[in-house]
Amino acid sequence: MAEQYTGTRVPTVIADDLHIVYRVNGAKTGKGSATAALSRILRRGEERGARSVHAVRGVSFVAYRGEAIGLIGSNGSGKSTLLRAVAGLLPAERGRVYTDGQPSLLGVNAALMNDLTGERNVILGGLAMGMSREEVDARYQEIVDFSGINEKGDFITLPMRTYSSGMSARLRFSIAAAKNHDVLLIDEALATGDRKFQTRSEERIRELRKEAGTVFLVSHSNKSIRDTCDRVLWLERGELRMDGPTDEVIREYEKFTGR
Repeated sequence: MAEQYTGTRVPTVIADDLHIVYRVNGAKTGKGSATAALSRILRRGEERGARSVHAVRGVSFVAYRGEAIGLIGSNGSGKSTLLRAVAGLLPAERGRVYTDGQPSLLGVNAALMNDLTGERNVILGGLAMGMSREEVDARYQEIVDFSGINEKGDFITLPMRTYSSGMSARLRFSIAAAKNHDVLLIDEALATGDRKFQTRSEERIRELRKEAGTVFLVSHSNKSIRDTCDRVLWLERGELRMDGPTDEVIREYEKFTGR
């Protein structure tokens, strides 16, 4: 194990020698091949022409209540896969993930209903997170104002398919941030929007930490990680290369990347 429970610190996530393996068909099938590959991911039996991708390799760590933890690493290093495993969306090939409470995964590709208005998506998104209709109604205007999507027009009444990718991502984050979470997993959401929205998002993450939750943030912006997180996990090729204080880990990562 990476670290043991001590004193009054309360563990929220424990990864114990975690391995995640994808199995995808290596054959080229033309259009729709991505969909076909996804349908075959994580099948336990070996398939003819199947290829195994060892995305996470023996990762161990303990996360504690009140922490904000950044995940950094090169493209394809396993950051998003690790988040999905913590969220319970991917089974472990070996090892285990233990969580205290319900993890909530927020990604830029998190599904909302494109043909429904932003208003309806706020309501459905809040209900899907376990909020009551009364809680959603009470926080509705706060969610819309936080997202900023109405600053240049009444976009909240339009279908989501009319939104830019940045507007959609901001609304997703705003819905997720309206509720206190045991464990909130954020995949690149802060990469969208202007600096004003990023600042609001970072402030909200700090509030979520104070409200006894644990936040994981995947970002390619070292500045966002520095501004938001007090601890960083650095992954390379699926392996945990370093786990420690933010400035220390990012300094070594920047040496590694030559930035």
